[in-house]
Amino acid sequence: MTATPLVEVNGSHIHSLNGNPPPRNRDLLPPTEHFVDRHIGPRLEEIPAMLETLGVFSLAELIDQAVPPNIRMKGELNLPPPRTEVEILAELRAIAAQNKLYRSFIGMGYYDTIMPPVILRNIFENPGWYTQYTPYQPEIAQGRLEALINFQTMITDLTAMEIANASLLDEGTAAAEAMTLCLRQRPRKSTANTFFVSELCHPQTIAVVQTRAEPLGIDVVVGDHQTYEFGDHTFGALVQYPATNGDIYDYEPFVQTAHEHGALVAVAADLLALALLRPPGEFDADMVVGNSQRFGVPMGYGGPHAAYMATRDKFKRQMPGRLIGVSIDADGKPAYRLALQTREQHI
Repeated sequence: MTATPLVEVNGSHIHSLNGNPPPRNRDLLPPTEHFVDRHIGPRLEEIPAMLETLGVFSLAELIDQAVPPNIRMKGELNLPPPRTEVEILAELRAIAAQNKLYRSFIGMGYYDTIMPPVILRNIFENPGWYTQYTPYQPEIAQGRLEALINFQTMITDLTAMEIANASLLDEGTAAAEAMTLCLRQRPRKSTANTFFVSELCHPQTIAVVQTRAEPLGIDVVVGDHQTYEFGDHTFGALVQYPATNGDIYDYEPFVQTAHEHGALVAVAADLLALALLRPPGEFDADMVVGNSQRFGVPMGYGGPHAAYMATRDKFKRQMPGRLIGVSIDADGKPAYRLALQTREQHI
């Protein structure tokens, strides 16, 4: 049985076959400006049943019971008259025009880049390619897992480390995770409670490390890595490579001294700089962390810029974040999957 068409097209004219006028565009695509049509929420006929289940008679009564009166606003909102989107945009442009534009200096871990428009359109318009989030059912998205394992491989190549995860939230978070990893790796009977941070690390990284250390009772010492004296009290250290002011140091003697005193060293490294500089893995760093923004991610007012973390294979079960590994599916073909998931919280 074939369906009877409602309209036929003859040249530039549309004729109805059943005597009724052809459907108009606005009938085919109804407006979606109504809140109920555009958002997920209870239907009008569902609200009475939900209120009855809760034992109240109206939404106002529910609000009265759920929201304390002392935090509710009394009176009307002091709002201006409604305006159109065009009017609002014009006012916002006028306000933005009052900003004073100063020269932008290079540094502190964030660098604007020249990005071909074709990449902007096809990659950066899809946040799935560059945010730090991985899917909850990752094995379904084999293509995405392949992209992530390529990211991990690139990180291990640039850092000369043995294993890398599929990103963290940002560089400060990765540095804080490196600090807690160093803490977990100290000898069981050790009382070392000091974590050294070079004063030449990015200020935002130092702030996050200090914030993370406070509830753990860790003593964070910020100072000069060239004069710092290790002792039994220090369990780890963090240095910036290159430094936040652009200086490049040879950290190999520093790392050797730290290891002689039983401390681990994390290096916060610029990935793009590692294409030219000696990688931290070659001077025996234990962990390497940093920011992926250097590969062309737009500035985005400080985010989203996924971080990376690479370390030695012996620390793989202590490393945060998700690891993509290669396995075999039911047909015996190579397949990508999350590895070592016992340490993953999936939140």
